[in-house]
Amino acid sequence: MLIKDNHVQAVGSVAEAVRRARRKVGPKVHVEVEIDRVADLESAIEAGADIVMLDNMRPAEMRKAVAIARGRVLLEASGGVTLANVRRVAETGVDFISVGWITHSAPTLDVALDFER
Repeated sequence: MLIKDNHVQAVGSVAEAVRRARRKVGPKVHVEVEIDRVADLESAIEAGADIVMLDNMRPAEMRKAVAIARGRVLLEASGGVTLANVRRVAETGVDFISVGWITHSAPTLDVALDFER
């Protein structure tokens, strides 16, 4: 289950969003929550998140998050990752890196399944 920023906003806090998700899906489903401030990391961990997505953070912030998490939760870097900076992101120690620019920059292909009689 992925908890995005709008879900957090709807319930008031990262911790509450994670607690509600965990109650709903139980212990066998991974719960991932998106945060954009390192200050929210500890509450996400304590509430039971399995993965925390570090959204649009600078490498220095990611390194701080890695130090705080100390392996208690998986960390995913997301937002603004390109070929030019992916090495710097990887060197922070995060567990995963999401690269949205691949799909954002891909050209579209118009495919139609028209039938003729």
